[in-house]
Amino acid sequence: MIKVAVRYFLILVLLGGVISCKKSDKEKKDDDSGVVVPPPGDGDGGNNDGEVIKCKSCKVITSAAELSALTLSAGDSVMMKAGDWNNQRLVFKGKGTAQQPIVLIAEKLGGVIMKGTSSLQIDGEYLEVNGLNFKDGLAPANVTLLIAFTSSSKGCRLTNTSIVDYNPASATTDYRWVSINGTKNRLDHCYIKGKAHQGATVVIWGRNSSLEHRIDHNYFGTRPDLGNNGGETIRVGTSDYYLSESNVIIEENIFDKCNGETEIISNKMSKNIIRNNLFFESRGTLCLRHGNGTEVYGNYIIGNNVAAAGGIRIVGESHLVYNNYIQGITQTGQYCAISLLDGVPNAAPSEYFQVKNAKIVGNTIVNCSQAFEIGAGKGGNGRTVPPANCTLANNLVQQKVGATLLKLADTPENFTYVGNMAYAVGATMPQGFVQISQQLGITVFGTYEPQSGSPAFGAFQGTFPFYTSADVGAKALDDMHKALLKSEGIGPSWVTGLGNALVIKAL
Repeated sequence: MIKVAVRYFLILVLLGGVISCKKSDKEKKDDDSGVVVPPPGDGDGGNNDGEVIKCKSCKVITSAAELSALTLSAGDSVMMKAGDWNNQRLVFKGKGTAQQPIVLIAEKLGGVIMKGTSSLQIDGEYLEVNGLNFKDGLAPANVTLLIAFTSSSKGCRLTNTSIVDYNPASATTDYRWVSINGTKNRLDHCYIKGKAHQGATVVIWGRNSSLEHRIDHNYFGTRPDLGNNGGETIRVGTSDYYLSESNVIIEENIFDKCNGETEIISNKMSKNIIRNNLFFESRGTLCLRHGNGTEVYGNYIIGNNVAAAGGIRIVGESHLVYNNYIQGITQTGQYCAISLLDGVPNAAPSEYFQVKNAKIVGNTIVNCSQAFEIGAGKGGNGRTVPPANCTLANNLVQQKVGATLLKLADTPENFTYVGNMAYAVGATMPQGFVQISQQLGITVFGTYEPQSGSPAFGAFQGTFPFYTSADVGAKALDDMHKALLKSEGIGPSWVTGLGNALVIKAL
């Protein structure tokens, strides 16, 4: 009999997921004996809405108490009956393996409605939760976490699930919707929207060892502005663990109007990767707030001239920011397209560390009010130490009339500027930038790329081990990024229409 995970992981390969698993011919003949899960939809009207899952071998439950009463082993699967699950505190325990996870799945995708004060705790190894629908509820009293991966969790996964408008009566009530402890856990293909109260939407908690979590292919929908700190969509760690190399990957997610506060993603640990995400009209920034050595690349940040939509903020050492595309950002200063902040002398872990050894390479910035600021935020919060030993190379900028190309809010130390190009209306070229006469052309997506014959082609200067390109600016749209901009393969299979309103305005 085929184990649940093998079937589901194979489907993910067809989805464009990164998990690779090949069935034998014998296994292919036995598909209806275990769980058969349809692939995630394209986010734009897929036909998997309400799919009923086939599973002859599943243990069927109708309450949280029945789940707690089970003794589960590697390869087991549990099916939750479709319907309303009111005030159910699910505790999912067990010890699966990477090859044979234990699966908790909805009988009908999206048809298990978690309501009232329902919550979920994932406590074990290689546990997978699939297809739940948290809707119009709130966390139980005295509980600060709606969905929690415990500190002992390892290799666990929440997938194909939605959390929508799960809010308490007061916006000042503070709890997280998804709390990730443990190691090597994954949050993917979920739809998370409408968190209107205090606390980050998703928190990855720090520890003094590698975490290796992955957050991917999720659609983070509208989150209103809280008007104060503590409204991040994703927070990685806390300042106490800023030197810990957490090795978290955040990739191929969409952040649509995530306006909770000035930091959409707040990175507070070291050695993470934030890549190939779309930030759309979100009033905040991708912020490297603490930690060192994080890579930020392949992201599309689309402001559409929405007030308070920001770019990338850099604090700390040895960050790599490259091959990003940023368009229509109206913010200036430390919220402009790319800002390197001043630091605090002898900074405490919770303060602002000096920016050192950052490399800002091969990014494209189009029609923003300000492309770069170095020494941003000088004087605020005791920040008086300018960035040092950084490189700005091979970046391509197309300016609006009256926009600022590069502002030195403080005098940087030992900076290198090389190979940068700008079509800058009325601007005086700073050191390391060359004025180009040819504007960029508009793609069918509303983004901009160099036209045939552009001086950006073949003009890349220098050698950077982390990034290879022949051309100045971000690379042209590839199939993965085209799918991202259309919201294909993002979010749950059973939620349709995601991405319909993601219209990039050619400005």
